[in-house]
Amino acid sequence: MKNFFYAAGLLISGLCFSQEIPSKIKVSLFDGIAVAGYVDHGAFINFTGPNVSINHKHIKFILGMLPSLRIKEDRSSGTKNSSIMPTLGAGLTIVYKRIAFQIPAYYNSKTTDQNGSWKIGVGLGFSFK
Repeated sequence: MKNFFYAAGLLISGLCFSQEIPSKIKVSLFDGIAVAGYVDHGAFINFTGPNVSINHKHIKFILGMLPSLRIKEDRSSGTKNSSIMPTLGAGLTIVYKRIAFQIPAYYNSKTTDQNGSWKIGVGLGFSFK
């Protein structure tokens, strides 16, 4: 009876832990991707930030936050904002081999003459990892 329990224990532990399948969905803080692109009559440069990613063959889909520098001339009358501003966006990045294609969304806050709104852009970049 004692040998039976030993054999059953080995069998169960072998089935449960010996062949773990790695998860395809991963969470990371930085993926080593730099992207430059266009949004709302200006440019942006970003590096993918905290995200959730899924790999499928040679394609990686990333949905996450995009810490960015937005480069846009302020055309308002009176006092003007800086042309380069740090901002946070969110969006989808698709990486094929080392080339990254990105669809970011940035929020423009309310001003005296415009309501706050989300602006969609497009970007192209490179994956260092």
